[in-house]
Amino acid sequence: MYQHITRAALTELLKLQGQTFVSLYMPMERTFPEREQNKVRYKNLMRQLRDHLEGGKGAGGTALLQQFEALLNDDELWTNPRNGLAVLASDDFFKVFSLHQTVEERVRVDRQPYLQPLLRINQFAESFQILCVTRDAVRMCEGDRHVTHEVELHPSVPRNLEDALGTELTEKNQSGYPEGFSRAAERAGGMTMHEAGGGGKQDEIDNDRERYFRAIDKAITEHHSRPGLPLILAALPRNQAAFREISHNPQLLEEGIPLDPSLLDASELRRHAAEIMTRRHSAWLNSVMERYGAAKGKQLTCEDLPEIGEAVYAGRVAMLLVESGRSVPGVVNPQSGEVDLYEAEDDTADSGADVLDQLIPRAVQNGAEVVVVPKGMMEGGSGAAAVFRF
Repeated sequence: MYQHITRAALTELLKLQGQTFVSLYMPMERTFPEREQNKVRYKNLMRQLRDHLEGGKGAGGTALLQQFEALLNDDELWTNPRNGLAVLASDDFFKVFSLHQTVEERVRVDRQPYLQPLLRINQFAESFQILCVTRDAVRMCEGDRHVTHEVELHPSVPRNLEDALGTELTEKNQSGYPEGFSRAAERAGGMTMHEAGGGGKQDEIDNDRERYFRAIDKAITEHHSRPGLPLILAALPRNQAAFREISHNPQLLEEGIPLDPSLLDASELRRHAAEIMTRRHSAWLNSVMERYGAAKGKQLTCEDLPEIGEAVYAGRVAMLLVESGRSVPGVVNPQSGEVDLYEAEDDTADSGADVLDQLIPRAVQNGAEVVVVPKGMMEGGSGAAAVFRF
């Protein structure tokens, strides 16, 4: 019944507007006995939702409430929770998203779904694949910072060097300098293995490795990699460089796990991969703020919501920054983009129209990049900032 947030799903959600939408978000506890409180928390949010709908702020309230109440009977949702839950609904629309990241509690009834938390989660691509490569084994994991699982490899993916090269493999008793490729070198942490006979056979050994890596790369690219899903290589340093030199996989990240994957269990692999993803996200956020700073130096930025609203609707905004979790009560004129701010602001649970939620879909439709930034990174107090095209 429930699904995971994807870029395609988010794109469709951004198109939804023009009727009453209910948005419910809540964090979830994953371990026993704390997870027993998930239903209690959900029922408390249901009471807030009932107050909003019965107070005349939403049409068709009874039918919507019945759909939300039916989730209480979904055993899979409550016995195997993720870190967060999002439920978005209208008279003819009902979607439940199981989230890998935690979210703040919030109930919103508005003319469009509340999507800031999903935008934040989607731009922080937590999911990844880990490709583990040694001479003796190839395996793959997929997941996120919280959980990973072993991937059943396609038959065309070689399971080891012998499987890839068969009778064409250079005999093991021939001389050479594997330097991190042979099993012995991997156990030694990549130290050079000086064997009698010198480099006469080293070219053949290197050629074996190249053909092995090409076979792995081709099969993984064709049968396992997916657009937008980063691939992290776990292999010794020398093999990291050699694999990247031959790889044509656009999902392969430049940074890998430069360790012997046969010595790492699933939790250690996941931890190393999560650290890589966190560094990538931090670097990306920093680059966003640097772009904003450069545009500010050219006087192409704005933090005034009324001016931002008109520029969004005129198609002048190249990038819209929105503070995570921020609510700005008010309405936006659907023809001109003129912003009418309400007197009061409620940052906990807002059942009225929100300016930022109204601006985000139009900004995306007009080709703007929308970035949800953490609290404390934004200048000014409006909750939004824009970079103009001209």
